[in-house]
Amino acid sequence: MKLLIHWLLLSGGIWLTAYFVPGITVSGFLTSIIAGACLGFINTLIKPILKLITLPINLLTLGLFSVVLNGLLFWALSAVVPGIIITTFIAALIGSIIVALINWAGTKILRLD
Repeated sequence: MKLLIHWLLLSGGIWLTAYFVPGITVSGFLTSIIAGACLGFINTLIKPILKLITLPINLLTLGLFSVVLNGLLFWALSAVVPGIIITTFIAALIGSIIVALINWAGTKILRLD
C-alpha cells in the first residue's frame, strides 16, 4: 500500500510541477503515472549508486550536490519517458525540488514513515 501511495504522490507531483514550472511539459495524466513509476525506479535503484560514486563531491559541497543530482535524475526522466519535455537544467532542478517537497509533505501528512 505504501508503494502505491508513493507512486501516486510522485505522479501527482510531476503533474503539478508541469503547471507551475515553465520549461516542463507533460502530455497527459497517464504520462505522469508512467513517469512516477520510472522516477520511483530511478530513486530506488540508480540514485543510491550515484550518491555513493559522488560522495567526495557531496562532502566537499556539504550535501548541496544531492540537490544537483536530483535535478540531473529528474532531467534524465525526460529522456526515458516519452511525453515529458524538460527544456533546461534549471527547470529540472526546480521541478525536482517541487516533486521532492510534495512527496515529503504527502508522506508526513499520510504518516507513511
